[in-house]
Amino acid sequence: MKTRSLLMIVVLLLTISAQGFAQVRSYKDGSVWAVSFVQVKNGNGIDYLNSLKTTWKAVQDEAIKQGLSLSYKILEGTAANPEDWQIMLMVEYKNLASMESNNEKWEAIQSKVVGSEADQKKLQEIRMNMRTIFGSKLVREVVYK
Repeated sequence: MKTRSLLMIVVLLLTISAQGFAQVRSYKDGSVWAVSFVQVKNGNGIDYLNSLKTTWKAVQDEAIKQGLSLSYKILEGTAANPEDWQIMLMVEYKNLASMESNNEKWEAIQSKVVGSEADQKKLQEIRMNMRTIFGSKLVREVVYK
């Protein structure tokens, strides 16, 4: 009797395990988003957002025209604590391959919109005084079938 009960438990466990391995994905991979998190220093929120409009937005608009990216978003919110970010910058790409290629085209867009390397460096220095970048992530959209 004990052997039979033990055998039934083993069969039941194997059946449950096999069902776990046979799972089918009910979703497919969607687009890839590059997301950056920015904490703006006190009193610089409006200036920082205006700065993004004149350069970052212009670069993203040109990238979409050239087919390098699909879309972009800027999200703003209040920080939950002093160690939190207020602005999220998001750029959508078709896939990882399209995001990682075309460096020359990106550099040409930067030069066209911002200017020379010296101009780009100056812009970076100005923005460093306005904000702290908390980090960035690559995330993939989940699209249900």
